[in-house]
Amino acid sequence: MKRLILIFFFILCFSGLKAAYILIPMDNTQKNHLKSYGIAYWILKNDVEIDWLLNYRGGSFMCKYNDVIENECIIRNVSYNIIADVQSTEILREISDPQINMSIVKLQKAPKIAVYSPKNKQPWDDAVTLVLTYSEIPYDIVYDADVLGGKLPLYDWLHLHHEDFTGQYGKFWASYKNAPWYIENQKAAELMAKNLGYNKVSECKLAVAKTIKDFVAGGGYLFAMCSATDSFDVALAADGVDICDIMFDGDPIDPDAQSKLNYNNCFAFKDFKISLNPYEYEISSIDVTSTRKLSKTNDFFTLFEFSAKWDIVPTMLCQDHETVIKGFMGQTTAFNKKYIKSNVLIMGENKGANEARYIHGEYGKGTWTFLGGHDPEDYRHFVGDPPTDLDLYPNSAGYRLILNNILFPAAKKKKRKT
Repeated sequence: MKRLILIFFFILCFSGLKAAYILIPMDNTQKNHLKSYGIAYWILKNDVEIDWLLNYRGGSFMCKYNDVIENECIIRNVSYNIIADVQSTEILREISDPQINMSIVKLQKAPKIAVYSPKNKQPWDDAVTLVLTYSEIPYDIVYDADVLGGKLPLYDWLHLHHEDFTGQYGKFWASYKNAPWYIENQKAAELMAKNLGYNKVSECKLAVAKTIKDFVAGGGYLFAMCSATDSFDVALAADGVDICDIMFDGDPIDPDAQSKLNYNNCFAFKDFKISLNPYEYEISSIDVTSTRKLSKTNDFFTLFEFSAKWDIVPTMLCQDHETVIKGFMGQTTAFNKKYIKSNVLIMGENKGANEARYIHGEYGKGTWTFLGGHDPEDYRHFVGDPPTDLDLYPNSAGYRLILNNILFPAAKKKKRKT
């Protein structure tokens, strides 16, 4: 009888330890942070909900156990733990403690992703497409004809490639006007504008920017890096104003262009001065690339810590295993804080340098997020440099910020309290 009781007790204990959940930790125990996001997206694509455990071990993921999911983690070299019901319950209990800055967000549906990028090959890469490909998250390429043709409502999330929405071709003219790639890009842009019914590239890009703005107003999620951030707002501010010199659009700049800017059109920025010098590798005073006094050794930015239970949106966007992120330069490296609108949420900054690197805001029913810099793992990426090999940086804290934004539309969210 005693033996039967022991066997029965052993069976009860074993059944209590039966694996019920998969936990994908996102702290420093994770072998591949970037591919972990790909696993989360893949789970959603297979119509399985997943919990995003905000501020728990670096923003971990948890879902019900399935051997297919476990095998996928093994294939992609993603660290995971198989835990029992009692362990998952204890995790949820810890997170729900009102004294602890953690929260749970349910990810419910894989967002449909579009990347705004030209079809012709560029002499630089794009961090977002690099990390999407590396993490095995699918996306579609769209460009001017697609945007103006009404395709954006088919997508939840849009990334802006390193575009110059002002029609000045990135202000590369002074250094690269004789380069074959520059000449080809200008010809392609002019042909595209003409085919779409515009006299100038700047007019076409403005129409694209305004359509993207409408996409956000209707509930879309916008993410931009590098020159696509400030040039987007500058183009909107210059609606109806010629800010392009003769080498860009065939006629001179409006001499009163600066006074005619309308900052009310902008998402993020105000009171900035536009650069009227075609030889200056700068669009406006928003960017600090040419004025900052930081070197690679002291270039960093700190992520803000938000209340996970009340400020859920910025908390999601700042999930990371590091709070101090290595800086990285770009055509637009960071934003001068004095030109940022008061209603914009700064999520990452270098306070000593008075520059913001990572900002966010709402417009209509949607949101936008701007991240300064070109490539989180290539400090100073030059035209023609080879793309970053992310196999060398599977735990990149900077690239995680991009991937937070990609999962953001999948979440059932509460609005930030003001």
